[in-house]
Amino acid sequence: MAYRQTAAVEARLLDNRTRILLSARTLVSEGGWQEAQVANVAATAGIATGTVYRYFPSKAELFAEVLSRVSQREVDVLTDIGLSGAGAHERLHSMVTTFVRRAMRNPRLAYALIAEPCDKAIDEMRLKYRAAISEVVRAVIEDGQRCQSMRGDVRADVAATMIVGGFMEGLIGPLSPLASAARCDANESGADIAALADQIAALACASLQCRP
Repeated sequence: MAYRQTAAVEARLLDNRTRILLSARTLVSEGGWQEAQVANVAATAGIATGTVYRYFPSKAELFAEVLSRVSQREVDVLTDIGLSGAGAHERLHSMVTTFVRRAMRNPRLAYALIAEPCDKAIDEMRLKYRAAISEVVRAVIEDGQRCQSMRGDVRADVAATMIVGGFMEGLIGPLSPLASAARCDANESGADIAALADQIAALACASLQCRP
């Protein structure tokens, strides 16, 4: 007879996996990928180091799963905005401002997910989710081009790639650990973050303004 896990065992295994991912995410939020060493993750989760390896055979796989979960949430948020009934320019502006504001809520985590040097697996996952975000933006641009509220002399996929690359690149400086320390010293307010988000979004939208 094939071995079948009981519901209690399955629940315990799922709980351990969830705790590992939550602990890794917390550590990355505090100190980047270097802080989320497997031993640190295990200690934070309250389990043995060997238990972490039962669920994630390598640190790279653990990191990739953390990035995947957080990034998918961002894709889902932007997708909801993209499917709203607002005009194309309004949706694009809202998508960019939302992404920037959410990133600035947890700058250390966002910096790790977007720009911090790490394993090849992380870079590959970054490209995957950047492409997913670009697809959401592309759909909005195509809507704008169909109703002639956005310039139609550019390819939507190229414009989307440029816009996503632009607003992510524009966030690297503000998200960097050095900038985070400066923000604490300067007591950066929510209004400052809102202004940053609006400026980045305005630049993104300006590239698609219809020519006179």
